[in-house]
Amino acid sequence: MAINELQINDWALWFLGILVLAGVIGHLLIYRILLALARHTEGIIDDLCVKHCYRPLQWIVILLVIRLVLPVGLSEEYLAVAKHALSLFFIGLVSLLLVKTVYILDEYVVSRFDVDVKDNLRARKIRTQLNVLKRIVTILVCILALGTMLMTFEKVRQLGTTILASAGIIGIVVGIAAQRTIGTFIAGLQIAFTQPIRIDDVVIVENEWGRIEEITLTYVVVKIWDLRRLIVPITYFIEKPFQNWTRVTADLLGTVYVYVDYTVPVEAVRVELQKILKDSELWDGKVCVLQVTNASEHTLELRALMSAPDASTAWSLRCHVREKIVEFIQKNYPESLPKLRASLKQLPHK
Repeated sequence: MAINELQINDWALWFLGILVLAGVIGHLLIYRILLALARHTEGIIDDLCVKHCYRPLQWIVILLVIRLVLPVGLSEEYLAVAKHALSLFFIGLVSLLLVKTVYILDEYVVSRFDVDVKDNLRARKIRTQLNVLKRIVTILVCILALGTMLMTFEKVRQLGTTILASAGIIGIVVGIAAQRTIGTFIAGLQIAFTQPIRIDDVVIVENEWGRIEEITLTYVVVKIWDLRRLIVPITYFIEKPFQNWTRVTADLLGTVYVYVDYTVPVEAVRVELQKILKDSELWDGKVCVLQVTNASEHTLELRALMSAPDASTAWSLRCHVREKIVEFIQKNYPESLPKLRASLKQLPHK
C-alpha cells in the first residue's frame, strides 16, 4: 500500500513538473509575442505593461497550474497545507501586480509631462499629486494584503470578533499615541491636493533659496542653490509661512540697486539699461524700468527693474545688469560715482 502511494506521489510530482514547465514556456512565448507587438506600436503604455507585469503574471500562471493539479496524489492533510500556502502566495502576487499598475501610471505620466521645460506648471502639479498618491496606494495595498493573509489563518479569524468588539477603545488609544503621525499623513494629503508646493517649485525656506526636489508623506527635500539638501517636515508647509516663487507662474521680476552721486544723468543710465536688456538673451522683453527710489545725504539710489522667465535666469540677468551699469558709469561718468564732500575753511591766524 505504501509502495503504491509512493508511486502515485512520484507520478503526481512528474505530472506537476511537466505542467508547470509547459505553463512557463507558454507564458514566455506569449510574453515574447506581446513584446514584439508592443515595439511596433507608437504608444508606451503597452511597453510599460509588458515591462512591469511580466514577473507577477508569470508566477500567477505557475500558481494557477499548480492549483489545478494539486489534488492529484496528495493526502487531505498535505492538500490543506498546500492550498493555504498557495493562497498566501497568490494574495502576495496580486498585491504586487496592483502596485506595479501604479508604477505603470507613474512612468506614463512622467513620459507625458516633462518638468525640464520652461512652462512646466501643469507637469509639476500632476507629478506632485501622483508622487504622493503612489506612496499612499502602495502602503494601502500592503496593509490590505497583510490583513488578507492573516485572515486566512483560522485562529486569527476567531480573534477577529474580540478585536472588533474592542475596536473603539483601541482606536482611541492608537489615535492618541499616533496623533502626530496621523497629522503628518493628513498634511501629506493636503499637500497633494491643495498644492502649496509642487515638484521643482522655487521656494525660500528658512532663509534658504532652493527647489523642491522630493515630496514624501512625512518630509520634503529642498535642493539648495549650492547643492545642499534641506530636509523639512511636511507639516512645515501647512503651519508656517514660506515663499513660493513659482506658485502660479515661473515669471519673475528682478531688481538691481545702484548707488551714485547726485550729479549722475539718470536718463542716460535709463537708456543704457534698455540697451543692456535688449542685447541680453536672458531678458523676456516684458519689464524694463529705472527709477530713483531713494535720496540720502550722500547718494541717490537707482533701482533697475527687469523681468525674466524663471528664477535662475532672473538671478543671472541681475548680475549681468549690475555689472554693465557699473561699467557704464565708470567709463562715461566717473565723477558720478559715490563720493564724500568736505569743505575746507582756513582758520584765522592768532
